[in-house]
Amino acid sequence: MTIPVAGSASERAPQTSSGKKLRAPEIFIRELSKYFGRLWALRQVSLAIAPGEFVALLGQNGAGKTTLLRILALLLRPSSGKILFDGVAARDVPEQTKRSIGFVGHNGFLYDELTAAENLRFYARLYGLHPIEERVGFWLERMSLESRADELVRNLSRGMRQRAAIARALLHDPDLLLLDEPFTGLDAHSSQSLMAVLEAFQAEGRTVVVSTHHLEEVLPLATRAVILDKGEAIYNEPNRPESASQVRACLARTQP
Repeated sequence: MTIPVAGSASERAPQTSSGKKLRAPEIFIRELSKYFGRLWALRQVSLAIAPGEFVALLGQNGAGKTTLLRILALLLRPSSGKILFDGVAARDVPEQTKRSIGFVGHNGFLYDELTAAENLRFYARLYGLHPIEERVGFWLERMSLESRADELVRNLSRGMRQRAAIARALLHDPDLLLLDEPFTGLDAHSSQSLMAVLEAFQAEGRTVVVSTHHLEEVLPLATRAVILDKGEAIYNEPNRPESASQVRACLARTQP
């Protein structure tokens, strides 16, 4: 299986085991800043993410991780700086690129008055997926939700809602997966299921960016580690076996 590297679009169009061609964009973030009133969430962050990278986004609560992920997901505009997808400014990216993004944030983007299965069917129709029932059934089973498929989302536990949100984000087979603290509320079995999905995504050469406190689980998969502190990128290095101690030491310095 081919793993994509930076280059032209034709040079980085590997296929998944299902035959789908990957089109994960090359992402450049240049001096990106975001402020809310007088509060700076990001300050002059620069970062390059090559197609197929697995980025562990680390830092304390309030470091700016969620803001950065929402900007990457095209849900939030920066106050200054640029974000480019294959050289195209975020505001001008084609619909195909937007549809290739899967995002799990603190808001699961689920409708409380629909069941878990109905939510997935709704999103499957939005994305024009076929066959719908097969796709929905697969992800309900993969996230261990088949027994609660017909339960209204508002009646689900926090962990089950998180599983449903993850299934919703993965439903359309995204090339770029953005996860903001995806392990929150998950039990051990569900965490293992998610890790298996992330390992498969990495093996297929998709781009994954994960904000997490689960350092021990995620860091071995990462090709790059990025640490934010008070909105600034204080660590941005390729991840190697010997990097773990450096990452831990840098994180320790950000402790309040």
